[in-house]
This record gives sequence, C-alpha cells and structure tokens, in this order.
Amino acid sequence: MSGTTRTRAVEVEGAAAVPLPQFLASAGTLTIGQRKLLVDQALLLLDQNYVHLPLKAAMHAVNPLQRLRVMRSRMERQTAETMEPEWMFHRQMSSIFHSVRDLHTNYLLPAPFAGKIAYLPFMIEKCYDEGGREHYLVTRTVTGYSAPQFGPGAEVTHWNGTPIARAVALNGAQFAGSNDAANLARGLESLTLRPLVIQSPPDEDWVNLTYVGLDGSTQELREQWKVTANLPPMTDLDSISETSAAMGLDLDSDEKARAKKALYVRDVVELEGGQSSAELSTPAAVGGADLPTTMPGVFRAREVVTPSGTFGHLRIFTFSVQEPVAFRDEFVRLAGLLPQRGLIVDVRDNGGGHIYASEFTLQTLTPRRISPEPVQFISTPLNLRICRRHKDNPAGIDLGPWFDSLDLATETGASFSAAKPITPEEGANDIGQTYHGPAVLITDARVYSATDIFAAGFADHEIGIILGVDDNTGAGGANVWTHGLLAALLNEPPPPDPTSPYEALPNGANMRVSIRRTLRVGDLSGTPVEDLGIRPHETHKMTRADLLDGNVDLLNKAGSLLAAMPFRRLDVTTSFSGTTLTVKLDVEGIDRVDLYLEGRPISSEDLTGAPLSIDILDVTPGQLLRADGYQAGALVASRRLTV
Repeated sequence: MSGTTRTRAVEVEGAAAVPLPQFLASAGTLTIGQRKLLVDQALLLLDQNYVHLPLKAAMHAVNPLQRLRVMRSRMERQTAETMEPEWMFHRQMSSIFHSVRDLHTNYLLPAPFAGKIAYLPFMIEKCYDEGGREHYLVTRTVTGYSAPQFGPGAEVTHWNGTPIARAVALNGAQFAGSNDAANLARGLESLTLRPLVIQSPPDEDWVNLTYVGLDGSTQELREQWKVTANLPPMTDLDSISETSAAMGLDLDSDEKARAKKALYVRDVVELEGGQSSAELSTPAAVGGADLPTTMPGVFRAREVVTPSGTFGHLRIFTFSVQEPVAFRDEFVRLAGLLPQRGLIVDVRDNGGGHIYASEFTLQTLTPRRISPEPVQFISTPLNLRICRRHKDNPAGIDLGPWFDSLDLATETGASFSAAKPITPEEGANDIGQTYHGPAVLITDARVYSATDIFAAGFADHEIGIILGVDDNTGAGGANVWTHGLLAALLNEPPPPDPTSPYEALPNGANMRVSIRRTLRVGDLSGTPVEDLGIRPHETHKMTRADLLDGNVDLLNKAGSLLAAMPFRRLDVTTSFSGTTLTVKLDVEGIDRVDLYLEGRPISSEDLTGAPLSIDILDVTPGQLLRADGYQAGALVASRRLTV
C-alpha cells in the first residue's frame, strides 16, 4: 500500500483559507447571560411560532421544548467559571433543533461561525454499478489540489477507518433530514463541506481517507479541514419585505450551493461579481454547449442528444432570487430557445428560495390553471398578535387572509388557521403556457422547500413525469421566517410593540422556524408536504458515467420518457386587415381549438391536421387572444398572445 500525507494549504481562489484549529481559536465569547437568552428565545420560537411541532412530536417522538427547559434549568447552576465550553453549548443547541428533522428550523451560530464554511478540497458523490452496489467517487477537486492518483474517478472506500457507506449514514444521522433518503444525501455532502452558520464544526482536525487511485492502486490520504468565507446570501432574510416573507429555503443547501460555486465554479462567481443569483444585463454562457443566460448562477440550459431524440435540458440551481417575474421570464426565454420536442427540467440539489418564483413558473408548462399551494399558521397567541398587526398590510407583508381564522381559533379550538396561498393566484396564471412539448422533472433527496413546492405543483397539476435519482424529495413543506423577521414584525410599522417577547440575539446569532405549513392541491388536496415529500413516477440510480460524463445515463433515461409521451404543438399567428383579425392555426396532436378574445368565446374549430385560417371581425389591436387546444375532449395545450 502506498500512502501520502497532505500538509500544503490549498486556498480557495479569492478567499484565504485557514486550518480549522486556527479558526476555532477565535471562538468562545458568549457569556452565561447570552447563552440563557438564546435558550429562552429558542423556547419562544418552537413553542409559539413553530407550525410543525405537533407533527414532529408525533412522527419522530421528540420533545425539543423539554430538552430546552432542562438545558435552561441546568444553566441556572452554572457560572462564568463553571459553564461548559462554548462549542458544547452550540452543539447542544444544534442537536435540539436537528432533533425535529426539519431543515427549515435551525439554530444559526453567531460570530465567528456565521458566513464561514469548513471544507475539504474535494467532492464525493455516490453511484451504483449494474449489480446495484454503491460506489463513492471523487467528482471535483479545488483548483491546485493534487494527491497521488487522486482526482475525479478515484473511489473512496474508507473514511477515518470506517467503511464509507457507514460513515455517510452515521454522519447523516446528525443532520436529520425529513426521511432516510434526505439523511443519506446530507450525510454525504457534509463529509467534505459544512456551513458553520448551521452545522457544528468538525470534531476532527483532519480526516484519513482510503481510496482506490486512478491507476487501481490502494492509496491513503490525510487531509486537514480548512475554513474560509462563503459567498454572501441573496437577500437579508431578517428585513420586512415580500421576498423574506415568501421564502421557502433550506439554508444548509443554499449555503452549500454558494460554497460549491466559490470552491469549484469560479467562472460563475466572476460572472455574478460575487453576488449570489445576480441578474446580468447581457446573457453569458458558462460552458461551450450552454445557452447564454442572464442568470448563470440560477440556470443552465443546453441541448442534449439522446438515443431517443434531441431534447432541451434546463437545470434550475436555485429559486433564491429577488425578482420572481424576472426568474419566470428567463425560464420562458431559455425554454423557447431549446428543442420543442421535449424539455428536461432538472432541480437536483435545489434547496428552494422564493416561493413565488417556483409557483409562477409552473404555468409555463401546462394549459391547466395553477392553484398555488395553500399554507397555514399554527394557532397560538403570538401568531395571532403578529397577524393582527399586519392584517391590513401596513408594512408590505399582508397577513390578512389568515387573521380571521386565527382570531376565531381561540373560541373554536382549531389547531391551525385557514389554508390560504402565499403565491398570488393571478401571478401564477398571468401568462399561461409557453412551452407545449412534453416535460420531465428530475428530482433528488436534496430538493427542498420552494423546490418541494415546485415538484408538488408539477405532480398535482399533472404537468409531466417526475424522474427521481432518489425515492423521495427532501420533504420540506413550509414557509420559513427568521427570528429577526419575527421580531421586526412586532416593531414595524412604528411604534414598536413594547410588550414584544422577542429580544435581540447576541453576536449575530439567529434562528429560523417553519412558520406556515404547505398543503397539496389536486387529488392529494390537504395532504402536507412536510415529511412526506414528492415521490417520483420513475427512478434512476446514478451511474459512474453520470458522475464523470455529464449525467449521460440519467439524461438518456429522461429522453426515453419524453419520447414515449404525447407531443403537442399549437402555433398561432395573426394579421390585421382593417378591424378584421385573421388567425392562422397550425397544430400537432390536437383535434380542436377554441378561441377566446378578452376572455369571451369567439370560435371552436375542429382540425384535421392541415393549417386553418379564421377571420374575426371588429377586433381592436392590443386585445388578448387565447387559443385552447383539445385532444379527444381533454385540454392539452393553450397559448396567449396580444394581437
């Protein structure tokens, strides 16, 4: 057996990296009073704001409130001299929040942890061979990093002497996703990458890795954990804004996605100017085969050739954007430039973001009217106070739809408020279908939050086939608010509420909580997304070729599904002669088209396949024309245009 020990520091381009022990030497400034304050505020959030507490207690047999009470009681017997080390305090707090298995509900560490990532200079991903056996391959390394026979394709067999599959499972148990698939996915990611704002620092200063090298030899490697600054988040989630109030975001995934850009995709970082999810004034392409996009950190669009045909592949890395309409419009533009015979929408690793962005986009893929998923508050006195203060939308966050039901809950004993959508229904339907080919949605266990909502809407509105590389999504069904936002809602607009129970947290610490739970629509109407997730129609086990050759087998599988789905084409062109509008219809897979002008029915035409022209009298330029296409009596396509 050959071996090597790595001691040379590898720096992330553009940001200095320091060894973990050096970084931890600067931590540890919380007083006993500040620790008590953090525990008290955690009790407040979980008891009065946390919408999933009854569900989590029932499904996972946990009692985070009692754990916090015990912790708080024991702190009364501690002094500044006898209190436990700060790292132990943070670990206990993190463990209590992790116990509810809700990636929306987090204890966020204070300075110096906030904004930092601990990392090893490589990524490991899992694949399967033809016999169904698991393999863990190195797929990326930080620029400048090298070790003997190490790089993409090297297979890791042991982690600190533990077989790699067991190490992943043990690590995943600490980070407690909503289901087994999510646990394992997060356990694997966290072996090499940990956002310190949300995960405790590694216990070990270094890891020992055993791997099969690129030449087939057995190798050993010791690598030290490093710490560096992460890229900044997209928005200030503590501020009162429509964006922060409509956020459905797995912070762990979002932090990791930004960290992966900083570590491995520097060209995107440079295009975005260091600002996450930045919108460029001029479209730019990251890879040679990619379409130029104004949002290179959000989308990747390209044409893929498969044995079943040539299709579009549109990867959505995040829904975490400031402008959901701009997000939707860029999606529409990119999809319009791709082949129209079928579209692969790929949301793997997407931890969510702006709920509007996810639900505004669904309409573009279906002729059906979109019903945004409704959400509920848990019925508590504190949630009622917040909704009462903002029931008339005085500060830009309209909580009026939930106020009356919460107000009545005191008398009726209802556990939850009425279920109302966060996403405006008119916004979810204001442009209608723009892509008419069949669609396949690719998911995995790291799909969470607003992306879970997107996948649920895709399934509930029967838009297409869901192809999963895991047997479930991450199952995060909630709108998430920070402690800072909750405090601001009782202080804005002035004057602030003098009896607000929220107190400022020390050293930049924060907490997040699932504030409104999401329910399904359609056939599963009323079913919560949390813990249940969205199960795919078809599954695909990732292969070695997928990891090392651009997802080739996965995309071939998606292509075969698209080729077997019905294809629709609905082309509508118009021209004026005075006040007479001539509408030309050219269709495929459609036997009838109904025309509407400004919402009023004008014509219903049976089609035999040949193009058809229709004259409509007394039309004014600027009016809205809608064409609905049917096949065997079922609505299968729709198109809108301003004449």
